[in-house]
Amino acid sequence: QVQVVESGGGLVQAGGSLRLSCVASGRTFSLYYMGWFRQAPGAEREFVATVSWRESNTVYADSVKGRFTISRDNVKNTVYLQMNSLKPEDAAVYYCAQARSPYNTAGDVRSHHTYAYWGRGAQVTVSS
Repeated sequence: QVQVVESGGGLVQAGGSLRLSCVASGRTFSLYYMGWFRQAPGAEREFVATVSWRESNTVYADSVKGRFTISRDNVKNTVYLQMNSLKPEDAAVYYCAQARSPYNTAGDVRSHHTYAYWGRGAQVTVSS
């Protein structure tokens, strides 16, 4: 049984930083892309960032490029999202997800369809 669990959300002032963590278990963690998505109230879930199985490839949404950094530790089965220079528009529930297929040779890594296992989300609130 695959489990994905996020942690690290909270309240931060605009310009501040937060680091989200996500632990995935149940499959060989090091074989799968891991992604972060977010959903604000009334909005659709949107792609934030993703990292390949050996961290050789990272992809970011334009809205977070240069401010957010995704990384992973395959020993700890953990993926991180370091969020700096946070803006009020970054406020959302952040979801961690594990790709459906190992090595993800076919799916669009920006698409939620590529990911099969999702956490329950971590709330990030940014005050202005």
